[in-house]
Amino acid sequence: MTGELTARPADDQRLAGLDALRGIAACVVAFGYHAQYLFAPETFAPGWGGAIGAWLRTLGWTAVDLFFVLSGYVFAHVYLRGTDLETTRGQGAFWIARIARLYPLHLIMLLACAGLFRADSANSSFAFAAHLLMAQALVAPVGHTFDGPTWSLSVEMLCYTVFAFAAAGGWRVLRGVTLAAIGLGFAGILTFGASPQLATASVIARGLFGFFIGQLLWRGRAHHARAPTLALAAALAAGLWLSTAARAGPVLPLTLLAWPALLLLGLRLPLLSAKPLTWLGDRSYAIYLLHIPMIDFVAFSTGGVRGGDMAIVAAHIGFAACTLAAADLTYRRFELPARKWVRDIWRPRTAPAASPT
Repeated sequence: MTGELTARPADDQRLAGLDALRGIAACVVAFGYHAQYLFAPETFAPGWGGAIGAWLRTLGWTAVDLFFVLSGYVFAHVYLRGTDLETTRGQGAFWIARIARLYPLHLIMLLACAGLFRADSANSSFAFAAHLLMAQALVAPVGHTFDGPTWSLSVEMLCYTVFAFAAAGGWRVLRGVTLAAIGLGFAGILTFGASPQLATASVIARGLFGFFIGQLLWRGRAHHARAPTLALAAALAAGLWLSTAARAGPVLPLTLLAWPALLLLGLRLPLLSAKPLTWLGDRSYAIYLLHIPMIDFVAFSTGGVRGGDMAIVAAHIGFAACTLAAADLTYRRFELPARKWVRDIWRPRTAPAASPT
């Protein structure tokens, strides 16, 4: 490759602030948006929790689009500083890293959900096969079978495929694919709209748009580093405000303004590199995959939590504590050993390659 793709900076440090943002995004989806389904219908009075609580319950699902932007930036940071993806060996190492990172926990959770929720008519053989192949976005309604939030994994896998094969062709090919993906994603979001229950075409558009916006942010990282912190904070606030007012839906203002600004802030704010937040980032994948089955089990067993303000707060705290404890155990006792096991199997066949965590 030429130009940007061959310039490998000496700085190989972990992007700890972005790991922290991944953890925060997982918590927004799990504890801000999906946690409302722990409760019986009509539990929340209008305006409960103020403006922040209302935003989380109605638009907290858009934190998934922050995942896409973060992934695009991190993949560029890790893989576009050399020419690894131009070789067959490098491509093989890339895919082994992706499988090791995503598939073991996804498979275990799929099997667990198949056992726990086998009576759900939506959990058909076709849906199971789609989940098994990480093609969940092909199952309608998207996000309503087995471990629902994993629809985003299938979209990310599509983005990884487009990215890896485009990068293998060199910078000019990747640049063209990046611009095409952003354009198609933008058009798809405008055409199909955006809501928590999205059609396949819309979620793919969201994924391509966010992931390749992240690529552009990485390309312009030297320029963005000069942006004043106050300007980034203003862009974040403007994007969040527009998410509640834009006629085209919340995804475009968030992905064009709020999430890029938040990512750039994450690269420069020391607070986001603090150990508690990087701890959360390490466990973000487990949080994301564990929380919906836990909610579904509680809702099925109890018919939904009922009560006043104290019961709502206590249920949220208890659910968050249980999910974080389960995610920590899963990360240490399953995720890390499973990643090592997959990589050890394939290590003799592939060259070592860095992988985003």
